[in-house]
Parts: sequence; structure tokens; C-alpha cells
Amino acid sequence: MYIKKIILFIVLAGLVGGGLFAYKVYNAIFTPNTSFNNEEAFVYVASDATFEDVKGSLDPLLTDMETFEQIAERKGYSANVKAGKYAIKKGMNNNEIINTLRSRNLPIKLAFNNQERVHDLAGRIASQIEADSLSLLQAFQDEKFLSDNGFNDDTKLSMYLPNSYEFFWNTSAAEFRDRMLKEYKAFWNASRLEKAKRLNLSPNEVSALASIVHKETAKVDERPKVAGLYLNRVRKRMFLQADPTVIYAIKKSTGNYDTIIKRVLYKDLEVDSPYNTYKYIGIPPGPITMPDISAIDGVLNAEKHNYLYMVANVQNFGYHKFAESLAQHNQNKVQYIRWINEQNITR
Repeated sequence: MYIKKIILFIVLAGLVGGGLFAYKVYNAIFTPNTSFNNEEAFVYVASDATFEDVKGSLDPLLTDMETFEQIAERKGYSANVKAGKYAIKKGMNNNEIINTLRSRNLPIKLAFNNQERVHDLAGRIASQIEADSLSLLQAFQDEKFLSDNGFNDDTKLSMYLPNSYEFFWNTSAAEFRDRMLKEYKAFWNASRLEKAKRLNLSPNEVSALASIVHKETAKVDERPKVAGLYLNRVRKRMFLQADPTVIYAIKKSTGNYDTIIKRVLYKDLEVDSPYNTYKYIGIPPGPITMPDISAIDGVLNAEKHNYLYMVANVQNFGYHKFAESLAQHNQNKVQYIRWINEQNITR
């Protein structure tokens, strides 16, 4: 009888102990373990992050780090950290948090606008993904990559089309560059290539001309007309005489891309650069900025007209007055010169 009591006690103790253990494990797995009040918090896990790094990022967000670590080890996550951006939602338990960190890398919306140099683009992209600006710049300027894909130091900017794209935060520099090449090739579809061919221009030349159109007018509806004007000049072997190219030539020659020039002076027209379209006939060797898609399509779908000259329209700001003859242009120019002098714009 005594032995039976002992056995019964041991069984009961085991059941109680097992129950307590099971309860403890259940709580560790399924009890909410977040300490923040917002609906969600984001965690960024670097490509070279260790489990200790992850715990450091999570520490301000969790109520009980010990139970998180225990479950992470049991589920194998501590030895298999995944890079990315993750959303930890309020009230998540350890099981949900770990499942999120294992398989729910969130895409981000990456955007860039019209940059004048790949250096500027690298800085812009580095602020949005894991890759740093130096690695991005090295990828952008890789000579073999450029040569293999039909670009050079002057035309490399053409490959990047300002827009919004979906990426993972832990995208590498080479992955970003390669994706942009893919987007570029998709953009230059058969229809656009045929239009460029009819203009007797390569895609790189279209982009270079579009960059001038982009700088000359911010009005999307005016871009086909401006493009038509410059194409008329190209066909007639005239100087393009585009002020934005002079400004770019000055920036490039001085290395100071922060230079602000509101008024191009006659002395500026003497800067010796293939980008100065007052000294060199034809389209510059590369873009002076990343043109918008609307500017590229403005060139590919340029208006057919006989205009060869234009000047800013001070009666309708943002637009231009167009002329077929130099005499008419000079008349239009009088109003602009008078206005710019009244504004006391000397540089």
C-alpha cells in the first residue's frame, strides 16, 4: 500500500510538473510579447547581422527577451538570421514574431528623381536601401558592366529612369544596378526602338536630347514641341544652343555641381566642353540630367513643325514663345531680356 502511494505521488507530481512546464512553454510561445503602443514597428536586419544584432534591434520592442530567445533557438532562427525589413505588429507573440522574421521580408517603395550625376543617384538610393553610396557608385561605374551593355562614362546616366520601384530593403548595389538595366531594357521596347530608328538616333542619343528638353521645360505638354525644335536643328546641322548644356558644362568643368546659374552670360558660351551646344554641333555625348520618361517620349513623339528658335514666355510663365525665323525670335527675345533685367538677375 505504501509503495502504491509513492507511485501515485510520483505520477501526480509528474503530471503537475509536466503541466507547469507545458504552461510555461505555451506562455513563452503564445503570450503577446510586444511593449510598444503603435500598431506596428519596423525592424531592419542587415545582411551580415547576427542573432545578437537582431536581439539588439528587438530589445526596445519586446516585453520578455528571454522567452523570445528560447523560442528562437527552438525554432532554429537564432542560427539562420534572414536580412530584410520586417513589420512587428502590436500584440504579436514570440511564435508570430519569429515566423515574421523568417519569411515576411517587406518590399519597399524606392523612388528617385532627376539626378545630374551617378554620384547623386548613389546617395539618393543609399538612403532607401541597405547598400551604401560607395558600393552603389562602384557598381554604377563598373567599366566592364558599362561596356557589356552599350554604355560608357558619358552615357551611363541614361540607364536610370526616374520613377518609383519596388525593392527589398536588403538589395545589394549590384542587384539594384542590374534591376535598373532590366527596367531600361523593358522601357526600350520594340515600339520605342522603332521610333528612335525613324529619327536616326540611338536610345542613348534620345536620352541625351531628352535631358535637354527636360531642362528646358517643366511643362509636359510642351515637351514634344521643344523636342521638335531641337530635332529640326539636328537635321539642319545647326548648333542646338541650349542654355542648360552650358550650365552643365560649367558644372562639369569646375566639378561644382551645386553651382546655381539663373542667367547664362556671353562669357559662359565660351566654355570649351563637348556639352556646350553653342560651340559643338549635334547632340552632347551624354545626358545632362536623368530625363523624365515624359521627356524621352516627347522626343520619340516630337511635334512636326518648322520652329528653330524659342525663348521663355514671360506672359505665360513655364512656357515658351517659338519662332521659325531669327528676326521673329529676336522680337520675342526683347520682352524676355526686359523682364530678366527688371528682376535684376545677373547670374
